[in-house]
Amino acid sequence: MLRRVIDRITASFRRPQTPDDLHRSLHQLQRILNYRFRRPSILVTALIHRSYHGGDAGPGESNERMEFLGDSVLSLVVNDHLYNRYPHRSEGDLTKMKSVIVSKQILAHLSKRIELGSFVLVSENARRAGVSGMESVLADTLEAVLGAIFLDGGFEAARGCILRLLPDDPTEIIYQENAINYKSLLQEYVQALHKVPPRYRVDATSGPDHDKQFTVEVSVHGTVLGTGDGKTKKHAEQEAARRAYQRLTNEPQ
Repeated sequence: MLRRVIDRITASFRRPQTPDDLHRSLHQLQRILNYRFRRPSILVTALIHRSYHGGDAGPGESNERMEFLGDSVLSLVVNDHLYNRYPHRSEGDLTKMKSVIVSKQILAHLSKRIELGSFVLVSENARRAGVSGMESVLADTLEAVLGAIFLDGGFEAARGCILRLLPDDPTEIIYQENAINYKSLLQEYVQALHKVPPRYRVDATSGPDHDKQFTVEVSVHGTVLGTGDGKTKKHAEQEAARRAYQRLTNEPQ
């Protein structure tokens, strides 16, 4: 049955993978997810990046619609889990925790843990360009896969998969500094409140050319929200964004 489904689906694609490749990939991914699809074609669709059709995929021909659905399922499961796991946390605390857990950065981090990028179906040019390893693509594909599980097996099946992906204590994710792009989180947070992006400025540099140290300030409307130090401007900006975001959301420094 699975073989017939794959042959039928791949027959209409300009594809970098053969049906045999896809067959093996689907079995492996289902083992990783600990979920067996009744309708494997749904999982295939969840893995299709729009580049797989040369960038001109129509509705239902890539994973974008499933991504939309999976985003909603993920939010509901995480909200329910946090509500029951932390009965004494305020609405504001739960909202902040949820916003980090479902952020693109964290979803990409979870995707990397299960090597989801190796299953994404992209064009040959996109593959060579490393598209399947991009954080935005990984996050979107994970949402699509969750949407596919919901369509195939219902809410409880999707809920079980999501909770298996998350650690027992969701706060472990929130405080894994390497997994979080604080610049993106800060920009989303600030723009929602002030309708303008934060501004970064190099405040000072020190050290010899081969061992520079940068100090960066991040501000909104002229008010400095945080400063950070780093060996590169990028690292200093990330540190400044982390301090600013944690200050604004009252998270532990």
